Amino acid sequence: MPNKWAIMAGCAGSMVCTLAVAAALMTATGTDAAPSSAPAASAAREPAGLADAKASDCFACHAIEHKVVGPAYVDVAKRYASRQPAIIDTLAEQVVKGTVGHWGSVPMPAHPNLGIAKARTIVKWILTLKPAAAGETAAATPAKTYSYKLADGKTVALDFPMFITGSNTKVTKDVFTGYEQYNSTCNRCHGDDAVGGAYAAPDLRIAMQGGLTWQQFLTTAMAGRVNKGMPSWAGFYTQQEIRDIYEYVKGRSLDLVPQGTPPSAQN
Repeated sequence: MPNKWAIMAGCAGSMVCTLAVAAALMTATGTDAAPSSAPAASAAREPAGLADAKASDCFACHAIEHKVVGPAYVDVAKRYASRQPAIIDTLAEQVVKGTVGHWGSVPMPAHPNLGIAKARTIVKWILTLKPAAAGETAAATPAKTYSYKLADGKTVALDFPMFITGSNTKVTKDVFTGYEQYNSTCNRCHGDDAVGGAYAAPDLRIAMQGGLTWQQFLTTAMAGRVNKGMPSWAGFYTQQEIRDIYEYVKGRSLDLVPQGTPPSAQN
């Protein structure tokens, strides 16, 4: 995968982020894989609003049925069900201009290049959504854990595999991809191999040792901290790519993954 050096604005967890589409990103995503929360393409003709959302960065921060960084689309539809159609223009304007505070404290950036007409199309589609019927909801699968012994003799349980089956040194493809992604972008401020950088950006190993969770990591990566110089990576990295980076940094924080190129099936 080529290095991604451009900085792009993206979704954050607010009301309009639920509805956001960045027109500037429609051609920038190129052949990158669709975000993991985006619905699969259907043989039937899909609604125009859904098509526009999938072509943008909306699914970097949201999913239809569950919260990611911002709320689920079905929750947005439920909140505004009694205010249609009058609310459509209001929400479309907020998509274009940006806002904060309706779904949390993370600001939703403006999308001036989108235009009101396309914003209305996406808003109208979101407001048609309804939760899946009880019988259609898949039963939750018990979470699997993976245990690893650390250098100090303690054992840690993770919700993802750090190493491939049959090895305690070769990292998984996801962790190796996270290493590649981290050392092509994140390292500029956070230091090569997650050892801390020369800038004011924190040492992510220490942050994770202090309790930084996957949800917090994802939210920060997608929304950014513009006032501290950290860009938003929504629409640039997919949720899966951010997850890969998280798994790599988690491995570094536990000293399960060494500095430099980690051993893997890829090398």
